[in-house]
Amino acid sequence: VKDMEWVRTETNHVTGISRALGGSGDPSVVTAYGVYVGMKAAVKSKLNRDSLDGLKIGVQGLGHVGMILADYLNKDGAELFVTDIDQNSVDKAVKEFNAKAVGLDDIYGLDMDVFAPCALGAILNDNTIPQLKCSIVAGAANNQLEKSHEHGKALMSKGILVAPDYVINAGGLINVSNELEGYNRERAFNQAEGIYDTLMAIFKRSEEADIPTNIASDYLAEERIRMLGELKSIYTSTGKKIRI
Repeated sequence: VKDMEWVRTETNHVTGISRALGGSGDPSVVTAYGVYVGMKAAVKSKLNRDSLDGLKIGVQGLGHVGMILADYLNKDGAELFVTDIDQNSVDKAVKEFNAKAVGLDDIYGLDMDVFAPCALGAILNDNTIPQLKCSIVAGAANNQLEKSHEHGKALMSKGILVAPDYVINAGGLINVSNELEGYNRERAFNQAEGIYDTLMAIFKRSEEADIPTNIASDYLAEERIRMLGELKSIYTSTGKKIRI
């Protein structure tokens, strides 16, 4: 937020500023909520369960998003396993969420239902994918697949359902986009709930077309871009362009 406020000293075309300046503040809260909602979609699709209660979930990274996500998961009754380079964050999660601490490299090989990467990107690669014993990957980190096509296929071949990163972690962008029309926190959270239905549509397309979920997600995104491009080229009867 402070970084965005510094940028704002040079231009007004900035979102993600503090609520005191008319913005939405730290978007991490909505990002974490969107990941939580998206994880529930993955669990419904893969395990046919409506609840996270009793599931073993590993959270890699306990920063702004990961810690809030852990709170949501704990309240839902999940059994948490956590890791982070910051021992203080790990200790906090152990104390507040009754989580079990694991080593930085040990998180991959855990016998768990869901792996939630919420730290660095490119952590799903030739070294880590063979170690995975989870059914689902659903976390907030960006660019989780080191090689998008190759590692998407590798995870699919292992029977692991992946919630594409830029879909499940979209809550933050949804949140700051709300600043453009006057920020409304309730509206931002409501819109973030739409991540559930978007992911379910991606999972369905993936299954029907027998393609990895990250490829199915790309196809859906490209279709939406083309659709919006076509709409923007339509003129009303008065000759005025429709504004999207």
